[in-house]
Amino acid sequence: MKTKVLIDSLSLLSPLTGIGRYTYEISKRLQTEDDLEINFFYGYYSPKLLEPSLKSGIKSLRSLLIQNQYVKKVVRKILFTSSRLFAPSYDIYWQPNFIPNKNIKSKKIITAVHDFSFILYKDFHPKERIEYLEKNFYSNITRSDIIITGSQFTKQEIIDRLHIKANKIRVIYHGIDHSLFRVHDNLKLDYILPKKFIFSVGSIEPRKNLIGLLKAYQLLDENLKKEYKLVLAGFKGWQNKEIMEIINNNKDTIHYLGHISDKELAKTYNLASIFVYPSFYEGFGIPPLEAMACGTPVIASNRSSIPEVCGDAILYVDPDDTSDITNKIKTLIADENLQKVLVDKGLKKAKEYSWDKSTQAHLKIIKELFS
Repeated sequence: MKTKVLIDSLSLLSPLTGIGRYTYEISKRLQTEDDLEINFFYGYYSPKLLEPSLKSGIKSLRSLLIQNQYVKKVVRKILFTSSRLFAPSYDIYWQPNFIPNKNIKSKKIITAVHDFSFILYKDFHPKERIEYLEKNFYSNITRSDIIITGSQFTKQEIIDRLHIKANKIRVIYHGIDHSLFRVHDNLKLDYILPKKFIFSVGSIEPRKNLIGLLKAYQLLDENLKKEYKLVLAGFKGWQNKEIMEIINNNKDTIHYLGHISDKELAKTYNLASIFVYPSFYEGFGIPPLEAMACGTPVIASNRSSIPEVCGDAILYVDPDDTSDITNKIKTLIADENLQKVLVDKGLKKAKEYSWDKSTQAHLKIIKELFS
């Protein structure tokens, strides 16, 4: 008899971010397991995994509605209420996004907790999200039989903050798509890029510390800025007024691409002179690994999980120290030998992370709970 597994896939109905990517990559691979019967919850139950790029009516509608925080509350209430109607029962319920739905019927619950930025950096999130997490996270997380997280750093945070026993917490590193994020030849893009450029990717929001990067870039010598432009990619996010003003006032040296496809992202990593990721806080941090896999030297924050994930394959900066970011950019640009060392180490380090390996670790937990 097959093990019946339900995966909460609401994150696939919004523009794809880290949690959505994680949900999709693991779900896609779990679907190939013959002894699992996989279903997905999108506000309704379905055996079909939606492609992240699918522009279905419900996706378009929900993406439009959630722009308003008051409407978002109503939409969320409807979606959770619908999980109660005609709800089947499952052996395993996997919630990849912090809060298990109390209306879903399941014998065992696996929940992924990615970080605690909603506690540590409340200003980095929309008010509605903070209110929702504070109201529902603590009261529901203890229902989980197993908690999955992406780093030893976050595991320790879970132990310290939630007082959950260590044997209930499993660290499973995320992966990257090596068929896409690799060294490419003969690249052709749908847009024009500068010949030399510093690249950064991530939602245009406070947590990614783009203000720090923009200010650090502005401190570079004028001649260096003329030679190396700054290129940014990612959704506009929120609380981004100051960031967008700086971008719009410096269009001769700063290029904002907006959201780009994974294919274009991989190509852009390949063409970048260096990649800079000065994030204040990450539960894992996929972009530095993607850049490393594409043969690009990386500068990233020395905070949270990033040193654990990237090891000695990147150059570290203090995200609170603008001058440190500036100096490390200058150092890396000027030192071709250091660039080569980081590229070689980065390519090797990135090979340690794959979605196949991550899926097998998830599958092991499912079998352990239902053996």
